[in-house]
Amino acid sequence: MYFILTILIYVYLWVGVQCLSQMSWLPCEFIDEHVFLNNEGHTETQLIHREAILQFGQKGDGPVNPNTITFLQTGSRLDLRRYLQGAFSEQLDCQIRRYSTQGIHVRWPVQEHDEYNNWFICTVKHIRELFTVISFLRHPTDQSASGKQDYLSWSVIADRELLTTTVAMIIKSTTPSVKVRLGVTQSLHCQFALDHKVPNFLVEWHWQYRGEKVKLFSHTSRSGQTHGKGVKIKSLANGDASYTLPFAKMTSEGTYSCSVSVNPLFASLDISLHIEESPRVSLNVGPTLLLQEGQDQRVACEAEGYYPLDVEIIWYEEETASKSQRVGAPLPKVLQNVLLSSHRHNQDNTYALSAFFYLKASLMLSGKQFTCKVSHQSLRVPIKKSFTLTVEESSSWIFPIAVGFFCVTLFALLCIMLPSLFQGECEDP
Repeated sequence: MYFILTILIYVYLWVGVQCLSQMSWLPCEFIDEHVFLNNEGHTETQLIHREAILQFGQKGDGPVNPNTITFLQTGSRLDLRRYLQGAFSEQLDCQIRRYSTQGIHVRWPVQEHDEYNNWFICTVKHIRELFTVISFLRHPTDQSASGKQDYLSWSVIADRELLTTTVAMIIKSTTPSVKVRLGVTQSLHCQFALDHKVPNFLVEWHWQYRGEKVKLFSHTSRSGQTHGKGVKIKSLANGDASYTLPFAKMTSEGTYSCSVSVNPLFASLDISLHIEESPRVSLNVGPTLLLQEGQDQRVACEAEGYYPLDVEIIWYEEETASKSQRVGAPLPKVLQNVLLSSHRHNQDNTYALSAFFYLKASLMLSGKQFTCKVSHQSLRVPIKKSFTLTVEESSSWIFPIAVGFFCVTLFALLCIMLPSLFQGECEDP
């Protein structure tokens, strides 16, 4: 077993490496911006959606598709493909936008002395929310910064233009969407990397929910000042800015933002945290219910302690024998006479709901199984609770008949035996 498991692990790693090495380009959407002043002197932005390709290669490579815009990522200390976890291109959603430095030129440590930079921000998301990666693409240019808002004088990018870039900074999270149970310790992943050593950076975490925003943590590498807690300071030197939520509560639900600032770049990743609690399901009767014919019984299914609010409870009946019959078995019959209570709000802010019906015992229902099925978004499969009904014939008319039969029989015996007794007494001298 261990040998087979080892082989499977090596096969998985080999497939991941092959997938990573074979990804030579990635289809992207380039969301261009046309910024202008309107007649009233206010700034307006027109978004222009254009097809583009993020191509991985070396400086001087030609475009794989000469009919579209190509962002050529050339070799540097950072390779975006290493942060895509071996995913296939069809599993990724890629967007590229221009990035404004507000017209201020800050020399990037790895650039040439006579170079200036045009910046682009590339966001790659896994379609199954396995990760989100934000990277900054640096496109060298000989045009100096104007000192004004750069978005007012961005250079035009032609439909078939190739822009040679390098990755300057990357920020990634493998937990873009998290579902947490109450009382659980949860780590919110955030890592970052740059193309040069010992950068001066600022790392911050914020929490936001329904308009309220709170700073949870901040650390400045230059001064060493730290505010808040939840992030290991020693791990920041290796680019690990993950935040630990020590005890999940209802008030923990919201959007958590991990931001990294390295002048002139600023990136922020949003992580959605949702509280989920699975319902506890119980019936007010045991697995077997014995009733007399004609007897009434209130049967209730209770779903307790779930969150969020939406839950579905369905009662249905079926023949006990049909459960073991796979082919030709009749479908379960959904009960229509089920009543629902109102949602009850518990002290821990979870909810409870009851679904009940009144069962009139009849011999036709004897042997049938009644099942309560509870569905909730926290459950992979619904929870089912069942009981089997056994109905006995009513004894209300059997007892009088039995008593009457006994009395008639006893009277008949007396009638037969009394004459014999009297005759014996008369013959006795």
